[in-house]
Amino acid sequence: MSMNENIRNIKDSIGEDVALIAVSKTKPLEDMEEAYNLGLRDFGENKVQELVYKMDNFHHDDVKWHLIGHLQRNKVKYIAGRVQLIHSLDSLRLLEEIEKQYKSKDIIAQVLIEINIGKEENKSGIFLEDLEELIEACESCSNVKVKGLMTVIPKGNDESCREYFKEMKTTFDNLKERKFKNIEMKYLSMGMTGDYKIAIEQGSNMVRIGEGIFGKRNYNL
Repeated sequence: MSMNENIRNIKDSIGEDVALIAVSKTKPLEDMEEAYNLGLRDFGENKVQELVYKMDNFHHDDVKWHLIGHLQRNKVKYIAGRVQLIHSLDSLRLLEEIEKQYKSKDIIAQVLIEINIGKEENKSGIFLEDLEELIEACESCSNVKVKGLMTVIPKGNDESCREYFKEMKTTFDNLKERKFKNIEMKYLSMGMTGDYKIAIEQGSNMVRIGEGIFGKRNYNL
């Protein structure tokens, strides 16, 4: 299918209440231009170096950039004030660095707390049992605002996907009922090309789709 058909089918299936992040990692600017001309404005990148390159060379003022991959502390300074949303706050030390870099520029960072819901060793994100400690630290910040949660679930069948998404939605809802400083549960970012329909069924309101829009990635470029 063409990119136009891909985007139309995805938009039809997610509805108007779910935010669509086009994951453009490894994709050239020409592909992003086509997606932009088809109406997409939110683009997500995994790596800071690629994100910065694209921010500097994709010349559209109304694009919103999302850092969706693991963020190393020494790279925060390169994206401070340039991204709409950091999806991957996953440690106290990263929180301290984001707060420091954004405070130095007198700007506010909008972040999602990344949860490693499957406790996978090869994935970033905090375990649920460490969430309260990170939330408490976020409440003490002046330049970091938490806007919700994000997760990448373990690969599995529909049933296991559903259970992980359901657990995330329960956590999201429980936090939403509480009052915090600097924290609101606005976005539940979960679901990618292979499982976004199940994620939405379980309450996701932000999906991150790459191959479903752009086609297969070529990691050998």
